[in-house]
Amino acid sequence: MAKKHVLGIDIGGSGIKGAPVDLDKGEFATERERIPTPEESTPEAVAEVVAQIVEHFGGDIAKGSPIGITVPAVVHHGVVRTAANIDPSWIGTDADTLFTERVGRSVHVMNDADAAGVAEMHYGAGRGNEGVVLLTTLGTGIGTAMFMGGELLPNTELGHLEIDGHDAETRAASSAREREELSWEDWAERLQRYYSHVEDLLWPDLIIVGGGVSKKAEKFLPLLHTRAPIVPAQLKNDAGIIGAAWQAQHLG
Repeated sequence: MAKKHVLGIDIGGSGIKGAPVDLDKGEFATERERIPTPEESTPEAVAEVVAQIVEHFGGDIAKGSPIGITVPAVVHHGVVRTAANIDPSWIGTDADTLFTERVGRSVHVMNDADAAGVAEMHYGAGRGNEGVVLLTTLGTGIGTAMFMGGELLPNTELGHLEIDGHDAETRAASSAREREELSWEDWAERLQRYYSHVEDLLWPDLIIVGGGVSKKAEKFLPLLHTRAPIVPAQLKNDAGIIGAAWQAQHLG
């Protein structure tokens, strides 16, 4: 009899991606399915796409197993409180209940950076670290996830710290480098200011850098000088799906 797996789904601004996850190995059990995010990405419209992905993988996921879902937003006790890259109508939506009712399974919804962090802590660059670990995702904005003793402190939103009169992510995100056509050296100066400020506040034992730009970590990480080791994430774009599945399974 084929082994059944836990489904993780990652809701992004351009695409909704899902895959069954082998939680023993921390990897996809089959090739992922991707469907474009609806142009009007209301909760109801997104729930329909999520239902399609659940149906697509129906035979590959364990009967009665929960589903983990990420959204680019603060999620407080299952309720979405912000809306980045999704429709503003998400704010105030009880996402856990919405998806659970739509797909007929227990669903756990969490912030996308938190999900990526969970994956890195259990299967990637943070594995085995019991100290204070900070994961940052450098993309359109700066997502963050914090851990102490391997436990997640959810919804930290440290990309929105005000530094030198600016919302940090508007100057230090990967999108700022592209928008302003900054050299790697000039961008690294902004990252240095950001990470120095965060280190002075939190004193992490390890900093993990994720997001698509982490594939080019050799171009900018060696230019940074931090007290804590700063390393690239290992699970790349799979992290959100894997972390969401792990969290859903372990929260029951």
